Amino acid sequence: MPDLITLTPEGLFCPLGGFHIDPWRPVGRALITHGHSDHARSGSQQYHAARSGVGLLRKRLGEVPIHGHRFGERLDFGEVTVSFHPAGHVLGSAQIRVEHGREVWVASGDYKRDPDPSCEPFEVVPCDVFITEATFALPVYRWDPVDRVMAELLAWWDTNAAAGRASVLFCYALGKAQRVLAEVGRRRGREVCVHGAVEALLDAYRAADVALAPTRPVAAEARGASFAGALVIAPPSAFGSPWLRRFGDAATAFASGWMRVRGHRRRRGFDQGFVISDHVDWPGLLQTIRETGARRVLATHGYSDALARYLRETGLAAAPLETRFEGEEEEAPADA
Repeated sequence: MPDLITLTPEGLFCPLGGFHIDPWRPVGRALITHGHSDHARSGSQQYHAARSGVGLLRKRLGEVPIHGHRFGERLDFGEVTVSFHPAGHVLGSAQIRVEHGREVWVASGDYKRDPDPSCEPFEVVPCDVFITEATFALPVYRWDPVDRVMAELLAWWDTNAAAGRASVLFCYALGKAQRVLAEVGRRRGREVCVHGAVEALLDAYRAADVALAPTRPVAAEARGASFAGALVIAPPSAFGSPWLRRFGDAATAFASGWMRVRGHRRRRGFDQGFVISDHVDWPGLLQTIRETGARRVLATHGYSDALARYLRETGLAAAPLETRFEGEEEEAPADA
């Protein structure tokens, strides 16, 4: 039978359902996996997403028709049945299951298997064809337990505070920042200062009853105020900007899966790197593919060619799937 999901100039399209998944261009009906800008693009006539992610999508897309659905709720679009299932990437992130007859396809969007107090845990969805991300699809990318990484991060903060320096941690404003705030909140009650791009997204998380560390916007402080001893969370776009001068002789760090390769940290110019990722690592990726039972895998976003080649060598039908975007785009700097 023809493929349930095909690649068009607008992105992934389901002809039998009349919808696109994370389209690159405006379309009539868009099903969205999550709110990062490489997946949620403006201009479509109507959007469908997991209910818990609607608040974040409104931050991205504005007041447009967004239909929120419960995880697991079965929806009929044309000749297919669709449902959203937790992806564990950020709050409200979803895998999209598409069923027609006995054929089931799953588009994963971005996902991770590690526990994260800021979003719903990943759910394995059995399928015949699995469209998987491949952001970190190389054997070098293996994540340490988050307890170990957070212990390192908090020790870094304590060391800087004892020296009277601010600790400025750079990470993506949507997802990673809230994950760090949730992990800090579980371990300490101390207040964390945040950049405006991070602050703008916190109300959507708190409205979803996600427990975060107490925060204070950097912009609320008078010019010249001291941030000695503070932990400050900011998006990568703020690194090297005039905004950073507010903190004087500050220590800098980047929280990302890319920090697994030491050369990435050196090239970016950060003092410290913490390996914290909102994407699945290599062992988790292979585990997920096995557990879905998929007989065919399409890999997108990242090392898709390498993953497809590896899977073919193991006897699984696999191929790379072209994408226009290869990762989260930087948030525009805010006056914070």
